[in-house]
Order: sequence, then C-alpha cells, then structure tokens
Amino acid sequence: MGQKGRRHFLVAGLALGSTWIAGPSLAELLPSSRARRVVIVGGGWGGLTAARHLRLMAPELEIVLIERSPTFRSLPLSNKWLVGLGQESGRGHDYATIARSHGYLLVRADATVIDRELRRVITEKGSIDYDWLILAVGIRYDYAAWFGDDHQAAKYARRSYPAGFIADELDLLKQKLLDFKGGNFVMTIPPSPYRCPPAPYERAMMVAWWFKQKNIKGKVVIVDPGPGMQVFNSVFADRYEKQIVHLTHAKVTAVDPFRKIIATEFDDLRFDDGMLMPAQQAGDLVWQAGLVERGSDGEPSGWAALDPVRLHAIDDERVFLIGDLAGKVSSLFGHYPKSGHLANQLGKIVAKEIAGRAHGKLPEPQLPESVCHVYTDVAPMERVRIDANYRFRGDGVISQSVRQVVDPQPRGEDVDWASSMYADFLAQG
Repeated sequence: MGQKGRRHFLVAGLALGSTWIAGPSLAELLPSSRARRVVIVGGGWGGLTAARHLRLMAPELEIVLIERSPTFRSLPLSNKWLVGLGQESGRGHDYATIARSHGYLLVRADATVIDRELRRVITEKGSIDYDWLILAVGIRYDYAAWFGDDHQAAKYARRSYPAGFIADELDLLKQKLLDFKGGNFVMTIPPSPYRCPPAPYERAMMVAWWFKQKNIKGKVVIVDPGPGMQVFNSVFADRYEKQIVHLTHAKVTAVDPFRKIIATEFDDLRFDDGMLMPAQQAGDLVWQAGLVERGSDGEPSGWAALDPVRLHAIDDERVFLIGDLAGKVSSLFGHYPKSGHLANQLGKIVAKEIAGRAHGKLPEPQLPESVCHVYTDVAPMERVRIDANYRFRGDGVISQSVRQVVDPQPRGEDVDWASSMYADFLAQG
C-alpha cells in the first residue's frame, strides 16, 4: 500500500492522525460500580467467548459487552449455505438472550473512540469506563492499493462486488449466484494475511460446482497473487477445468469497478460479476487507539501490536487484543490463522489472563490450537481437516506444526464441530 493511501484512510469519520475533540462530556452509560469492570468491544467468536469465560472464572468482576448488531451471525460453513448445501450455522442468536444466559451486561451501541489515558470507551450513546478492555473488533477492508484516495470507487466496489469476509455480506452474495446467468465471475484472492486462508478457494470450488450443476455458461476467474493452495490446485485442474480459470502469481494493480476491469501486472481482465476481495487490516478501533504494529521502517503493518503470549497491547497491559485483528506472534510463521476457532481459543486465554490479574496472580502462559474444516469438492463430497498446534521452543519463540487429514467420505463432522463451538459461547438451552 502506498504512502498516499495510508495517510487518507478514514476511521469512524475522522482521518487517521486527526485530533479527537471531546466536546461536551458524554454521559456515562453505566453508573460507577464497586466491582472492577471488563469492557469487551465486539461480539464475535473471541468477544463472546471471553465474556462467558470471564463470568465463570471471575464472577466478582462486572463484564460488559459492547456490540452494535442485534443478533449474532457467523461465517463458518457459509460456503455450503451459499450454494444450497446446508443451513447457515450460528445465525439468528439474539445478543440480549446470550448475555442473559451467561450473566453479563450487553450494551447495544457502536464504539467509536478508545481513550486509553482515561480508560474509557466512547459510543454514540455515551461512555463506559473500564479497568480492563478487550478489543475483538475483527477486520476492515483495505482498498487503497486499488483505489488510492477514491472512496467512491471503494464504496461502490464493496456494495456491488462484496468480498464476503464479513457476515452481513452473505445475503447479497447468495443473491448474486441466484441471479448470475453467465460470463466471467471474478474472484480476487487477497494478499496474505487474511481471514480464513482456505475460504476463498473453497468458495471458488463451490461456485464452480454451482455453475456446473445449473448448466450456467460461465467461468470462475480466480486472480491469485500467490501460487494457490496445493490441495485445491489439482481439484481445479482435474475436475473443474471448464468452470475455473486460476491465474496464479497475478497481482492486482488497479480495479475499475464501474467499467468492470481488473488490471494485473500482466494483463487487463474484464468481468461480468464477482467478489472483489481486497487486502485486510485490523478494525477501525485498533487504528484509532494507536495499537497498530509498525515495521522497522516505521510503516504500519495494518494489524494490532500485541504481546504474543499475554495478548495485551505492547504498551498497555490494560488492553487485550484478540481474534482476526491480531498481528504477528512469531518470527517463525508470523500470524495465527484468522479463524473462528482461533478467536475462541484466544478469548479463553485472555479470560484467564484477566481473571489472574484480578486475583493477583498471573496464570501460566498458554497457547491456542486451531481447527479448520474445508471442502475440496462437492460431487463427490471431500473434506480436509487442518489442525495447527503451537508450542514454545527452548528460546521462548512460538512454533507451529500443521497437519492435514483428507476425508473422502465426510459424515457431517464440520457441523458437529460448529455445534460444539457455538455451545461454548452462545445461549444455552
């Protein structure tokens, strides 16, 4: 991303680097409490898990979840749902019911400012003070490499060709597939890191299967800056040769969403419809709060700077950072997978960290694990389970080992996995 593009990103309506003007004091949303308070911003897998487990581990603390949406919606298993192969798991759970079930407070509001000096979260409805803060705000899209300062083009691209990495885009994507009559359906693969690395390839396979089943005279054109994923490359070539064109090592240099043209380093591509998946970054509040990691050149990486073991901000042990927003945790492999399972694991670790601090004793360091279920074909059904495990080397650096198991006859293990995960942090009964 160029220097010019970095300077002009908007966060919560103000340019990065601007001075936040408090103006008239906002009323406190919650009265002062004798109990110490943990505020969690973001009700995804990480935030909901942290809230539930903090309530279990430290019942004397006041736990407050700030979430702007009325109901929980999740992305795992959504690719199957898009093409009519299953239910969308995790949809429609009311946040108020979840909070009541586990005994913590819910504030329906949009958090816009973190004041770390005053330990305060400011929303459009008022402010909430905290003793500890957990940010679990997920990702935002970074269109700067394609559009520079042209925010109109970025908004049009997101509205017309949504990337599908955010749950509220799923309905539009499904309608796109139902309406598509033929032509080139383009899918741009984001540069790493991004949310759930196998997801775009699984989605491309599902869309290709949909075209094949419906006899749609169209092609899925995958514009991929890397070499692809080996497990999918052979499936694309062997089983979907007529439906998929996979352009590897094809970096997108510019996009004209109005004229439907994608420019790469080698050629210009015209498309009829598709999913334009740009680079990703940590969500807005990470930037506003000054928590973005920077490289040796001083340039922001786009992701949150955190202690890789304790998961608090590098310069603030009162603020914890979990989920897809997290930056590098190891010099060996970089980032943890940006997935729901990993966010759930980090939520549990942070709950133990804060409970330990509240009780005057740090817990033993813990590391997560990751599980990912991915379909590599539909007819016949084939699934791969990807397990990632982590340990401390002798020098304290976190190492990663990955194991893939191919299952040519799946029996709904992915649905069982999702159900067991949701049982951990959604409403009971």
